[in-house]
Amino acid sequence: MSNIKKIAVLTSGGDAPGMNAGIRAVVRAGIYNNLEVFGVRRGYDGLVNGEIIPMDAKSVANIIQRGGTILKTARSEAFKTIEGRKQAYENLRSHGIDAMVVIGGDGTFTGASKFIEEFDFPIIGLPGTIDNDWPAQTSLLAMIQPLIQLSKP
Repeated sequence: MSNIKKIAVLTSGGDAPGMNAGIRAVVRAGIYNNLEVFGVRRGYDGLVNGEIIPMDAKSVANIIQRGGTILKTARSEAFKTIEGRKQAYENLRSHGIDAMVVIGGDGTFTGASKFIEEFDFPIIGLPGTIDNDWPAQTSLLAMIQPLIQLSKP
């Protein structure tokens, strides 16, 4: 974690309960650990198109009771191509982002896995799905506490 100074969080696929709570936890844990935190609007599509915004405690205030995801979500045909993933990587690097947290389901984790393979880029996945399509699926909220504990020095 010592080399990681900037992280991004995105939500991908269909909206699922707890996505806003996950975003909030990532942003607050990042700030607590003196990281710069960015949000990616519209999932992997936003990553390809450079829709990367700075986030702070104010940007995640009063969101856990809201449905959906404040970052929006979209499926991305472009991210399914090597050219799209290369553009996404370049967008992350242009913002100096060192690691990413993705919130979603099976498709989200498949994309993340491919991205890690191709660019050796650190990614943490938080399950956020209503499809029951992830073999080890658990509640997103149950995943937040261990993430916060792991991020403490």
